[in-house]
Amino acid sequence: MSDQLRAPDAGSAAPYDALLLLSFGGPEGPDDVVPFLENVTRGRGIPRERLKEVGQHYFGFGGVSPINEQNRRLLAALREDFAKHGLDLPVYWGNRNWAPYLTDTMREMARDGHRRIAVLATSAYASYSGCRQYRENLADALATLAAEGVEPPRVDKLRHYFNHPGFVGPMTEGVLAALAALPEGARDGAHLAFSTHSIPTAAADASGPAPDHTADGEGGAYVKQHLDVARVIAAEVAARTGREHPWELVYQSRSGAPHIPWLEPDICDHLEALHGAGAPAVVMVPIGFVSDHMEVLYDLDTEATAKAAELGLPVARSATVGADPAFVEAVRGLVLERAAEERGEAAEECWVGMLGPSHHVCPVGCCPARAPRPAAAGVDSPYA
Repeated sequence: MSDQLRAPDAGSAAPYDALLLLSFGGPEGPDDVVPFLENVTRGRGIPRERLKEVGQHYFGFGGVSPINEQNRRLLAALREDFAKHGLDLPVYWGNRNWAPYLTDTMREMARDGHRRIAVLATSAYASYSGCRQYRENLADALATLAAEGVEPPRVDKLRHYFNHPGFVGPMTEGVLAALAALPEGARDGAHLAFSTHSIPTAAADASGPAPDHTADGEGGAYVKQHLDVARVIAAEVAARTGREHPWELVYQSRSGAPHIPWLEPDICDHLEALHGAGAPAVVMVPIGFVSDHMEVLYDLDTEATAKAAELGLPVARSATVGADPAFVEAVRGLVLERAAEERGEAAEECWVGMLGPSHHVCPVGCCPARAPRPAAAGVDSPYA
């Protein structure tokens, strides 16, 4: 690995005095499912009966989303890694849609005396739902603290890490392991289906900073970033196996109205197309997800795997990064990188692929919302 790609050595996190792990949240029992979905869809006017139908995905797993337990493991791994490397930085955890709620965690952090907080979101790519909405949630939490008479701390969101070697590397290892799990006769000709969350094409086109915005469903920064990661992984797999595996970026987990265009092709439609074209096997690679949460377990491990079985098409699903030690090390590196930047020092930025490291501070017009709302941790943040 070149010097450009080495993670920084452990050092000072100043000016930061805490790290916040910011995630989506999920139900932890059957009684939580509908209230959780009400939180997720608040303001959209979706009837409770419809939410019960949507909740069947969760009820099929005992009403428990795996995301909270996975965040607990990541939280523990970060704390252990920081302590091992002498990084004196307490780590907290807050969610957008379920306990521990973000506002409660921010209140706890403020009362513990933390004034400068780095934020790691469990979303690696640029998009409204994957970045700006988290920044809006942060702004809402800070506004609540201010209304309660608590002085809001400053929060800085760490940059997008989709192309950090500590994120891409474990996924590459996962693809190699998934290929090895396929039937030997189908392995060499297997296709790679790099899967991520489908979003409306209008939201994809407006993803990232304004210069990255596109039109006519080209996908903006969201699609560009996923394609870059897919190319890196496919090339490394070819280098390690001596065989080039055909690949494509596909989508899953669509949830919008049928008349609104969303990114395609859907993973199940793609599996049908590959089977029709004579592909001997497929590895499903969930590059859009940090951990094996519900959309991975249901949309890939359940629904797409059932479709493949119906077709008689061998499939394997590669692992997400979760709390992989390389990813945990990458988070430490991202904190130190941003801390050095804030101190006015040269920051060693780690990245692979063609796009280079993402911006540290979201500019005006980055992943805009349909209805403008205050967002923290950006150039236009009301909380400096």
